[in-house]
Amino acid sequence: MTAEISEKAFPLAGDRLTQSILDIVQEASNAKMIKKGANEATKALNRGIADLIVLAGDTNPIEILLHLPLLCEDKNVPYVFVPSKTALGRAAQVSRNAVALAILQMENSPITAKVQALKLEIERLL
Repeated sequence: MTAEISEKAFPLAGDRLTQSILDIVQEASNAKMIKKGANEATKALNRGIADLIVLAGDTNPIEILLHLPLLCEDKNVPYVFVPSKTALGRAAQVSRNAVALAILQMENSPITAKVQALKLEIERLL
């Protein structure tokens, strides 16, 4: 059973970009630099500590996530949809699906440069 990706999921990352996003999510998870779930991602955005928001395009119903792109645009934080909530959950190293997560800003982090490069690539999608 494959979940259908919503047409409201824009910008949707391609295969190569999705793989690099999931790799960085896994590195950020190892460094304890992520907040998992729509509620925690919303809180991170409101507190101004979110660097990047990753959303799952196959979330059902997709409306539970659609407040996040609006909030991201208000806070000038880039966001991107990946095709699979299962893959996002695995990359975040949780046993459940993850529909949204926030990669947090941290000074002197080993993956800050990778996150900045990823943000530039995501902004090219828009």
